[in-house]
Amino acid sequence: LILNYKTMEQNESYSEGDVGRVDDSIVDDSQAAAGTKRKDIYTYQAPWTTYAMAWCRREDSKGRFKIAVGSYIEEYTNQFHIIQLQSQSQSTSASIESDVVDFKDTDYPVNFKKLCQFDHPYPATKVMWAPTKHNLSQKDLIATTGDYLRLWSVDNDNNVEMLGVLNNNKHAEYCAPLTSFDWNEVDPSIVGSCSIDTTCTIWDVAAMAPRTQLIAHDKEVYDLAFACGKDIFGTVGADGSLRLFDLRSLEHSTILYESPNLTPLLRIIWNKQDPNFLATIHTESKKAIVLDIRCGPKAPSLR
Repeated sequence: LILNYKTMEQNESYSEGDVGRVDDSIVDDSQAAAGTKRKDIYTYQAPWTTYAMAWCRREDSKGRFKIAVGSYIEEYTNQFHIIQLQSQSQSTSASIESDVVDFKDTDYPVNFKKLCQFDHPYPATKVMWAPTKHNLSQKDLIATTGDYLRLWSVDNDNNVEMLGVLNNNKHAEYCAPLTSFDWNEVDPSIVGSCSIDTTCTIWDVAAMAPRTQLIAHDKEVYDLAFACGKDIFGTVGADGSLRLFDLRSLEHSTILYESPNLTPLLRIIWNKQDPNFLATIHTESKKAIVLDIRCGPKAPSLR
């Protein structure tokens, strides 16, 4: 796992706008003006092949440069490590102050440190931290998908506890693996997951129960993503289509894009600044396709 972020080079041109684009926890005004150069690549060497990864979304110092990274081991028992970039003073101290991660002056980040780890059944297909609007008694909340959707809490002492396993097919002997999910940022109680059984499930994570389940595609569903609002989400799958859904009317969906020769589509992501744009990728392709949903199914694409 490698983290690479921008630093101010010695002779790099600098303007006031550059400070806003560089995290003020890394470079403050005085350092930028002085042209301070710092190490800009940090590596965490996990003991296994890494796959699922997500940044903590807390906006305070406790969540700064905090990452959950999962293993890809072809066995039932897999792992997650929660790591955080540590400052120089923290790396030389015997313990980590839970609420002090301040990268100012000469106290700059030096390396990642593993805060805790927990076991996970099978390799996780995706991991996400709860949106910043979520508050669970000052605990962080993590969701993962694999065989099921699981919720985990992480307290301020980095103790991890599994809160529950969300299963919408409890009467079946076998489960259909979940390929991905997304957390609604406007209403953090809503999580949408997708599966190889062609369905998508909308969950109420506060009640630990499904709100609804729908057949989304003709083949496996590979990814799901909410737009910047509460109700709109998109999906892609093995049938080569990108479809748009509205939680207020799930009886119908709109096919926004179909790939040439119906090549499977693997991932979907929305532009959070302008929800008219979204992007997807084909299998075994080096290009991303950017779509304007205002143009409908014949939307021109930018590759």
